Amino acid sequence: QVQLVESGGGLVQPGGSLRLSCAASGFTFSSYWMCWVRQAPGKGLEWVSASGGIPYYADSVKGRFTISSDSAKNTLYLQMNSLKPEDTAMYYCAAAVVPPWRMTSGEKYEYTYWGQGTQVTVSS
Repeated sequence: QVQLVESGGGLVQPGGSLRLSCAASGFTFSSYWMCWVRQAPGKGLEWVSASGGIPYYADSVKGRFTISSDSAKNTLYLQMNSLKPEDTAMYYCAAAVVPPWRMTSGEKYEYTYWGQGTQVTVSS
């Protein structure tokens, strides 16, 4: 049974940091593009970061977020620093066979596996 379980979200003040974790099971972690995707209230999905061995970042988070993984634990991480109110969103861990920038629309159906999400709220 495939599972992606995110954790680490919460309420943080602007300028603060959070580290999200995604525990994966039931599939070969290294065979997919492992991605972080977010959805802000009232907005569409936005890919934040992806790794197929080399990390990639959306321009909106470049220099502030770092994606990493522990293959032995099948766990994906997203270290988020210098958080801004516009980073407020539900953050999802997802696995895909192609990187997000090669997807047709970036909608959920284009990802092979998808987690339940963890809420990140940046507010003073």
